[in-house]
Amino acid sequence: MTYLDEILASHRQQAAADTRDFQSLFDTALEAPATRGFANAIQNTPPDEIAVIAEIKRRSPSKGNLREGLNPDFVDPAQLAQEYQTGGASCLSVLTDNQYFNGSPEDLAAARNSTQLPVLRKDFTVDAKDVLDARIMGADCVLLIAAALTQDELIRFSQLATQVGMDSLVEIHDEAELEAALTAEASLVGVNQRDLLTFEVDQSRAVHMASNIPDSVIKVAESGIQDATDAQALAEAGYDAVLVGETLVRSVDPAQAVRCLRSPA
Repeated sequence: MTYLDEILASHRQQAAADTRDFQSLFDTALEAPATRGFANAIQNTPPDEIAVIAEIKRRSPSKGNLREGLNPDFVDPAQLAQEYQTGGASCLSVLTDNQYFNGSPEDLAAARNSTQLPVLRKDFTVDAKDVLDARIMGADCVLLIAAALTQDELIRFSQLATQVGMDSLVEIHDEAELEAALTAEASLVGVNQRDLLTFEVDQSRAVHMASNIPDSVIKVAESGIQDATDAQALAEAGYDAVLVGETLVRSVDPAQAVRCLRSPA
């Protein structure tokens, strides 16, 4: 069984056991405070820069804990979020999966409340209630992984996110998944350079996929982005934003690391 299979099986099992009332959750989501405009924040980035979606991530299944200061006993996602904002990040991404990434909804709330930045809930969305939970916990955008969802789920979850005022980042890996994203009328597409079956990174994947994505779609490159050289290559390929986790989390100066990524030229 691959990492993705295991993670999705766990999340679908949890979703199947969720007895909460959908309509009550939907009503609560509609009453949540206004979102901050995740897609708009990317679009409002100065034309000579690439937007940085800076991630708060404690660990990964393949690499374990990423930063000593981000462990269950010494967590301060608020401070890291503030450093990202100081460095000029356009948005935040916060892992909320607990079993595999040690994240939590509380991490997302702490990060968002400490900044003015819009926040992506980075998790494995497998059910409509996951979308509503994202809105209720304070997310401005929800992640929809094309490889994890049927075409019907991708369409329904994207439409539900719009209904409750959130953006959706549809994550893809190849041409077939891009077609699924476009069929779902995705306006924000992320190309993940990490293979979710093996967790290996292919740094040519995003550049290869860029020309296939319509100009009307906001383009985000994800995973494997190490430095300004990588960011520059992606900006030149046509990407509007880079989503960077491990590089920033491990940095001794996260604010400066964001600055370097923002202005790669």
